[in-house]
Amino acid sequence: MKYVYLLIAVSFFSCVRNKQNASIEKVNSYYELAYDLLDAGKSDSSFYLFEKAKQVFLDNKDSLGVAKCLVNMSITQREKGDLFGAQETSLEALKYLDKNKPNSRIYLSTNYNNLAMSSHSLQDYRKALEFFDLAIMFSDDSLNTNIFLNNLALSYMQLNDFDSAVKIYENVIQKVKSEPKSYARVLSNLAIAKWKRSKDYNPLPELRKALVIREKASDLWGQNSSYAWLTDYYQNIKLDSSLYYARKQFLVAKKLNSGDDQIKAIERLIKVIRPDSVTFYFNQYKLISDSIQQARAAAKNQFALIRYEVEKNKSDNLRLEKENAEKQNRLVRQRAITGASIFLLLLAVGGGTFWYKRRKQRLELEAQNRVKETQLHLSKKIHDVVANGIYRVMSEIEHGDEVDRDGVLDKLENMYHQSRDISHDVEQQTITETPYNEQLASLLKSFAADHRRVLIAGNDAEQWDDVNKRIKDEVKHVLQELMVNMKKHSQAEQVVVRFEKSNQQLKIFYKDNGVGIPKEKSKGKGLANTVSRIESLGGEITFVNELGKGLDITTIIPL
Repeated sequence: MKYVYLLIAVSFFSCVRNKQNASIEKVNSYYELAYDLLDAGKSDSSFYLFEKAKQVFLDNKDSLGVAKCLVNMSITQREKGDLFGAQETSLEALKYLDKNKPNSRIYLSTNYNNLAMSSHSLQDYRKALEFFDLAIMFSDDSLNTNIFLNNLALSYMQLNDFDSAVKIYENVIQKVKSEPKSYARVLSNLAIAKWKRSKDYNPLPELRKALVIREKASDLWGQNSSYAWLTDYYQNIKLDSSLYYARKQFLVAKKLNSGDDQIKAIERLIKVIRPDSVTFYFNQYKLISDSIQQARAAAKNQFALIRYEVEKNKSDNLRLEKENAEKQNRLVRQRAITGASIFLLLLAVGGGTFWYKRRKQRLELEAQNRVKETQLHLSKKIHDVVANGIYRVMSEIEHGDEVDRDGVLDKLENMYHQSRDISHDVEQQTITETPYNEQLASLLKSFAADHRRVLIAGNDAEQWDDVNKRIKDEVKHVLQELMVNMKKHSQAEQVVVRFEKSNQQLKIFYKDNGVGIPKEKSKGKGLANTVSRIESLGGEITFVNELGKGLDITTIIPL
């Protein structure tokens, strides 16, 4: 129901713009310009200026000003699909809002609503309920309150608590009869809630009435919602009607340029379309889905880069101020040298002695650190070569149809030579010159079993042509660690590993449908080694863990 959320943003921006002059004690030109760009639809530029304005408010100790900037930034992040970033920014805004001050209530209300919508989009509906309740508690505007209540009821519907949803809608519908768009929205949602609560209930009269209102008002977002509900209602009753409304929803979603709603429409079409048309819509689904994911990833990186650039500029300014202060101090010291040469000589002798002692201490500390690094390096080698190597051989014996005795002995002999050289910290060498992509395929496939599929994509030989040996070695160790961890703990039935190389970066995408990483295992030695290996290459590794729903890992290594 994306159009509901847009109403919130429009309402918020109008209210805030009307009240901002009274709340800003000192002129902040970045803040004013950010709003102008936001009104002009240039959200990326406005985000940058809100970040700059936030720094000015911080310098002026204006907490409310800081909060307003953060609330606007979080709304922009959510609308661009950076849901986790939006939650993080909204939670930061709460630190600067005083719940006891009346002029903070509108921002608290809007901020909690933004948190709720982000949680709803992330399918965390119970957390969304908590945030919607807080948004309603701080709302002083009846229009916003009714919209918050509508959103609250939608979350209850996702949790199959249709009694609570119906109760809310029946209360709200009496308050919005004079507002056609709001009335149509609540009427349509109420009918669906009653129908989902009891399949004997006929929602068609209300659904058709809401659609007529929306068509008269040229409310495309509302029509999109109506077509979706009508498609769902007719799906198990009358396939032709369901197909008709699914196509209508798809056309409206394309007019709105809403990728998410196009995806939902295609999902409905695939359920009711003729088998010979499924391929076309499936290709459309993949194309749009990939486009959405790329746009959201780009937005996430862009917002992070903007905040980094602003922080960097601030840091550079502080550094220049420090350098100027140091220059002034040097001038003062130079004037004092003329009358204090003997004192400086004694000071130099004392300083030299102090420097010698400090240097001696530093060299001793560096020697100790090298010993510790060597110990850590050897520990990692023992873990990778002996522990994971033996576990891999055990896995092949356990799940292989036939045991290749000679092959197993060769692998054990290889591990023997490698482990023997560990005490001398000898660089490991590959005994047989097997192509690297075949080495990876063999490694990953060794963890396949009757109850577990391992799928590999993008592992072509030319993919690895210009990748240096160090990166290859570390990648193999990391993948071995992930697969061992998967086999031990995840209970996964399917594992997908995809390799991609673009823009001088190697990207590795890992996904399984297991139980995720329990909290007590999240800081294990194996996973810690995995992170440190990637970071030693200048890369980054991101774990997206939903307990009980599987594990997504994205690794990016610069080439």
